[in-house]
Amino acid sequence: MSLKTPAAPDAHTPDPDGGQDPVPSPEAIADLVADAITAPSLHNAQPWRFRYDPDRRAVEVRADPDRGIALSDPEGRAAHLGCAAALFNLRVAAAHAGWKPVTRLLPDPDDPLLLAEVRLDGGRALYDATRQPYRKTTETYRRSGEPYDGTADAYDELADLYPALRRRRTSRAPFTEERIDEQLLDTLRRAALIEGARLAFPDEFHGETVLELGRDAERRQLSDAGLREELAAWTGDHRTRAGGTPPDDGIPSDAFGPRARTGNAPVRDFGAGDDTPGRPVADFERSPQLALLGTAGDSRADWLRAGQALERVLLEATLDGLATSLASEALEWDELRWAVRDPSSALSHVQMVIRFGYGDQPGPALRRRPVREVLTVTGDG
Repeated sequence: MSLKTPAAPDAHTPDPDGGQDPVPSPEAIADLVADAITAPSLHNAQPWRFRYDPDRRAVEVRADPDRGIALSDPEGRAAHLGCAAALFNLRVAAAHAGWKPVTRLLPDPDDPLLLAEVRLDGGRALYDATRQPYRKTTETYRRSGEPYDGTADAYDELADLYPALRRRRTSRAPFTEERIDEQLLDTLRRAALIEGARLAFPDEFHGETVLELGRDAERRQLSDAGLREELAAWTGDHRTRAGGTPPDDGIPSDAFGPRARTGNAPVRDFGAGDDTPGRPVADFERSPQLALLGTAGDSRADWLRAGQALERVLLEATLDGLATSLASEALEWDELRWAVRDPSSALSHVQMVIRFGYGDQPGPALRRRPVREVLTVTGDG
């Protein structure tokens, strides 16, 4: 798929208050949301909605309560991560189009579905005039290690990630045995830190522990009828919409990846227990390169920071030629999630396990719901 060009100047409408700042048109917002929803989410449930108010030049990122995964994600932690990944993509797309995406997390405590608000300040001229000062502000943040508060952003660095939005895929195929250079690992650590999270790479011993915890979680899921039914509702080719067309969510069989020839693959096996004919078999890497993405706290705000950090890391990895996949199985069980934490690191709460490597199969692009189903435009604009 070809990359979109930056929004043209005529994508703006006049400021309704008569000020100098332009107002993004609903069509321009639709383009931003189309980029935002390329984000990953648990079982590709796409648990997000967006609301645009032209009067305030603000886009709300909201949780969609109808797309929760009740048994695997009873507290909504994974839904927050998915919505926050979409929020980060929105910021990237907005910066690429020349806006300053000023972000507030959980802006209204009386509206729990409102997860974030992104105000689109300025236009391309203002953005170009101020990008260097904002870079300095964010560099100061990086040195301090303080959590990202959404008020200062390196908009040029955000825009640089834009080419990865539609190239990023989850790969459940084998990776090569080639090790990742330490300098690149530092780049990924930095990407997480910018968003208020940390990325730790466990040693081989703890990495094997994390893999075994994931296998334990899969065995638990297979032995629980309710969890098996919930997983089947989001995966496989038996799911159809009216008229027999494929659904716009979930994970089809061609995205399951191959079965492991021996042992267990370092990815969730969505086809476990299913003898689907024709599914390929492959040898996976002997020593998967795993990372633990975590936060000091475990509040809703921490989940939202972690989701943005997750997507920033994934986009950075994509630009740097790495393949990635996510492993959240063990994190869906409280007692296993606690054990995933690496005692040698400073991570108090692991939010995601990421597998990195080099591979020739990026994975298929999963379907997404149409923008018209997830975006509402309000106000008089």
